[in-house]
This record gives sequence, structure tokens and C-alpha cells, in this order.
Amino acid sequence: EMRTAVPTAKISAELAPGVLCIDLNAETFENLAATWRVQPPIFVRHICPVEEMVVVDDHARPVPRLQSALMPLLVQIVPDRHFSIQTRVFGEGLPFTPFDLNNPLAELVRTVRGAPLDVRHPAQVISINLALIKGELRAYIGISNVLNNLSEWAGGVRRLARDPDQISRAEFKLTEALETFEISLPSRGIALDLGAAPGGWTRVLRKAGLYVTAVDPAALDERIAHDSGVRHLRITTETFLQREPEQFDLILNDMRQDARDSARMMASCAPLMREGGTALMTLKLPEHGRDAAVDHALNILRRAYRVAGARQLFHNRSEITVWLAPSDGGSRIKD
Repeated sequence: EMRTAVPTAKISAELAPGVLCIDLNAETFENLAATWRVQPPIFVRHICPVEEMVVVDDHARPVPRLQSALMPLLVQIVPDRHFSIQTRVFGEGLPFTPFDLNNPLAELVRTVRGAPLDVRHPAQVISINLALIKGELRAYIGISNVLNNLSEWAGGVRRLARDPDQISRAEFKLTEALETFEISLPSRGIALDLGAAPGGWTRVLRKAGLYVTAVDPAALDERIAHDSGVRHLRITTETFLQREPEQFDLILNDMRQDARDSARMMASCAPLMREGGTALMTLKLPEHGRDAAVDHALNILRRAYRVAGARQLFHNRSEITVWLAPSDGGSRIKD
């Protein structure tokens, strides 16, 4: 994806598996970010600029070296905009954590620029990536508008607190997808959850006030099975699609099947989507031929929907999450 956006890009260092420092050559970080704001990549979750790279000789006391490297860059910090320091540390045996560094560095920024700290919803981000490379502790430092980073979270790692009543880990996937794609669920809307068992996604929807038709031959968890707002049809999706068509504001599909088969199934559901509705689904990726499978599945979906977004989220594993909206020329059920 990086080479598609910037054909001359080269890897200059590998900080950790999947974490790369990229030499953009004549291209700028801002231009790359602008391109990806319009059409975000699927697999790249997070980017940040590198404006300064320094070697930290004193592993026991890295803060003074980082403060001196950061000082010349602080002119970029806008005083009346919230900032966050996002530090990632890669390397075994280092005697500090990101938290140990963030506090004194944030205090420096507040003192020098007077900007308010907001670690959850910053407008501007100071990114610091420390990595042991060939025996050197290197710090890669840069400042950016959070909108340019693809994610508000360092490395795109969005950690969510586990709910005591959580049914399955899949709930994290749906919660992160709704947040990432900025989808507002319709109040008291009607949702269709395909492959619903054991009921994690259904539970998320019920918490938001939606009424859910859950389609799955398997049983739902007891915590959701007797909810009056859930209609559980213990049939296959194929059988459901042969019934009299219904209308849904939201269609979900987290079924475990080949990405192309799942896309075909989802395309068959397009006439069930109300005008102005939306859909979310996961595409399970094969071990080999991943790119071809994704392209094929997305092309199938484009025949029935507008693909509004496709990302591999932090809570996805060997899959991606796809956001679908009604196509301009597609068949839709209207009220």
C-alpha cells in the first residue's frame, strides 16, 4: 500500500515486526497523509512523521536526550489545541515504559507552549518511537495533526475495556468499527445480524437500543437469548433469504466463510437495506493470495453496494472490516 501511494518509498529501518521507518524520498508526509485521508489504506493502521532521529546513549536516563531533541520541534505545537504524546518502545530489557517518558515530556510541552494535554482526543500528536536497532537505542520523533495519522491511537492500537457482561471478543471488533468509520446507529432502528451466535454483536446493538433479528442455527448466549428486543431465527442465512423480504436499517455479517462467498451472500442482502441504511461485515482472509481475495470480494460487493470503507482494525486478526452503504443505482426497499 505504501509503494502504491509512493512508488519511490524505501524501508530504511524495521523497528519491530510490522513497524517500519519509511524513506519517502522526494515525497512529503503531508502529501501522503492527504492522499490517505481521501482513500485510507486497508492494512496500514497508523502513520506518523519522523522529523528527528537521535541515538539515546544513556538507557537508564533517556528523558534528557529526548527533551533536547524535542525542543526545536515544539514551535509547531499550537498553544490552544489539545496535544498528546504517543510513545512506543521496542526492545527487550529496556528499563523504562512509555508512561515513564510521557509525563516529563508532556510537562515540557505544557511549560514551553502552554498547550492543554488530552490523551484520548488530541488535535496534535508528538510521536516518539524508540527501538533497539543494531545495539543502538534510536528515537524517531515527529509532530503531526492527528487527522494525518490514520488513527488517534499510537500504532492504531485501540484498546477497549472488557465489559463484565461481554459475550465474546467479537464485540470489540464491532465497537472499534463503529468508532473508526464514525457510524451513528439509528435510535430504535432495526438490525439484521447474520451468523449471530453466540450473540456478541447482537448485544452491542441492543445496548444501543436497536431491535435485532439474529440469524444463526446455533444457540445464543443466555445473556441475550431471552431479550425481548431480539428475534432469533435458528436457520441459515440462505434459508432466511428465501423468506419474504424485510427491511433493515443495519445489516451485519461476521460469518466464518471464504471472503468471496461471504461477499456474494452480503450482495444478496442488499435489497433488504432501507434507503439510507448501512452495513458492516468482516472478510476472512486466506493464508495465501490475500490481496487477490480482498480485491475479488470487494468487486463483488461493489456490484450491490458502495464500499464506504475497508480497514484491518486492531481487533481484526486474519480479516478486514468493510463498511457498506447503498449504491446509487442499487435496488432498495423504501418505506
